[in-house]
Amino acid sequence: MLRIHFTGADLIRTQVAQGPDPLWECVFSLQILRARYGRFAFAEWRSLVRRELRLPRRADPQGGPEPAPWRAAGAHAAHRLLPLVPDASYFPDFLTPPEGLLGLEAGIEAVSATPAARVGHELGILHDRVGAPDWARELAGRSSRPRAALGRMLADYHRLALAPYWPRILARAQADRAVRMRALHAGGPDALLRTFRPGMRWTPPVLGLPGHPVDRDLHLGGRGLLLIPSHFCWGRPVPLADPELPPTLVYPMERDPQWLSGPTPAGRAMAEPRRLARLLGETRSAVLGAVAAVTPAGGATTTGLAERLGVSPSAVSQQTSVLREAGLLTSRRHANCVFHHLTPLGEALLGETPRVGEKPPGEPPPGALHG
Repeated sequence: MLRIHFTGADLIRTQVAQGPDPLWECVFSLQILRARYGRFAFAEWRSLVRRELRLPRRADPQGGPEPAPWRAAGAHAAHRLLPLVPDASYFPDFLTPPEGLLGLEAGIEAVSATPAARVGHELGILHDRVGAPDWARELAGRSSRPRAALGRMLADYHRLALAPYWPRILARAQADRAVRMRALHAGGPDALLRTFRPGMRWTPPVLGLPGHPVDRDLHLGGRGLLLIPSHFCWGRPVPLADPELPPTLVYPMERDPQWLSGPTPAGRAMAEPRRLARLLGETRSAVLGAVAAVTPAGGATTTGLAERLGVSPSAVSQQTSVLREAGLLTSRRHANCVFHHLTPLGEALLGETPRVGEKPPGEPPPGALHG
């Protein structure tokens, strides 16, 4: 069991992240891909992604189209990354830096900038416990190029396996956080920590994690604890292995076997993301679905969409411009933010019932995403 010891200062500094971390989700989803558990919760997602991983390297001899280069890059990245994140009690902490919560690009930059000495130390632990892939030795060298290549692999894998589903994952995380925040506002940190049963047991001043593979005590010492919701984390919460790093605990959200096929604010198209992607392209379809997910709250900002999708604001701006020219979005500036809304045509394309006669508000209401 892991026992996390709190002081009064730690309780004040404990917080729940705004949403999932794309790099933690990369690690856990890679583990889910080859695991035997999660058969019902991830069956459809696993089938779709595994199909992508078996993409042919060349065009179909019967005349079928050759897969897009980025798809092949994503499949190659997944095969390279799998042995680096074994389904075991340890994988390198440098793969999940805190900057990941700022977005995929920021997280990848932090991974690429990890000092070689730290990379070598953590890879040594991995090698001693379960073995590390031979190619990973280059990551601990003087040259930064292998670490930059690792960052590109993470981006390629994310684009293939996570980006098409990210709006759904983020929506689930927002619902989870709403439950935690209600408890926090009603009863303070004590009530918040009690919401994590049965995976965690709060017996003040200690938070226990039954079933943790290593029996140890973690004293926060005034640093507080960051709790990060995860869609792909399975079974029990997972902390960073190094107790000297900022205290972080990733916890699994409640299981929903219908997460991929059930209704969402983005409409029926999100249940089969590749159907719309064949028409618009993967990134534009993801942007359109993300706008639909928050439009009832008053519209989505460029920055907010970038955070939801794990891409840069400039990439979102390029895609919203194309969608706006196609008549699927409208955009309005308010203060320093640009708010995007679906048009009736955009709603119809997503399978929603158009709101006849309704116009995007000139000024976003309090529930809108800010960025």
